[in-house]
Amino acid sequence: MIKSTYKKIFSERFRINVINNVSKIISIFYRGNKFYCNCCNKSFKKFLHKGNIRRENAKCPYCGSLERTRLLLLYLQNETDLFKKNNLKLLHVAPENALFDIITKLNIEYIDGDINAAYARNVIDITDIRYPDNYFDLIVCSHVLGHVQDEGKAIRELRRVLNDEGTALIMTLLDLNREETYESPDIVTSEERLLNYGEPDLCRLHGADFASRLRQQGFKTETIDYRGNFSTDINRRYSLGDGQREMIFKCTR
Repeated sequence: MIKSTYKKIFSERFRINVINNVSKIISIFYRGNKFYCNCCNKSFKKFLHKGNIRRENAKCPYCGSLERTRLLLLYLQNETDLFKKNNLKLLHVAPENALFDIITKLNIEYIDGDINAAYARNVIDITDIRYPDNYFDLIVCSHVLGHVQDEGKAIRELRRVLNDEGTALIMTLLDLNREETYESPDIVTSEERLLNYGEPDLCRLHGADFASRLRQQGFKTETIDYRGNFSTDINRRYSLGDGQREMIFKCTR
């Protein structure tokens, strides 16, 4: 009853902010030197576990970054013009809080969007992006497409709003042992999706054909395992994952 009343009184965005602020206070008890988060520049004795299939040392206790977030930030810093040029136009779909806090400080046109108004400043339906053709220089879309019913339409929209010289960085959950993406119209409940796809709100589990699915919608695609750019010690200290969630698909027109 108390929980229900709390939800009625306070907006979802407010509740999310409360959780994030409480996490920052609790993170004091995790301080140490074994793990380092490049998103908030803090060190910890351990990261938090995450996932329905438990991943140890996955989530930063302070800023909430995950393995893929920390790796993506390294890529954005080292391999793109995001931190080097002013006046870039960036579309960030379903923005991660840790990246949002960093990118908002840059002198760029930053459009963060989510279908749920509680998670971004702009409400954006990825299958109907209300921006002109060829508008954005850079698009970041991490772990979104697996949750979208009409994946093909979403990919075509991302390509449409990306300019001819631009880049879209797309990431998703992958089953590295599956050659083809697994999806079925008979899998509809949260319980069935969790059992078959690994998460209760996924519409499919992508396989090794994910790059070809992007190409089918018109993208030129390069698959990048950016973890290989760093030593074993850095991968372990930053906790950069096992590749199931961290592969970067660099897409151009």
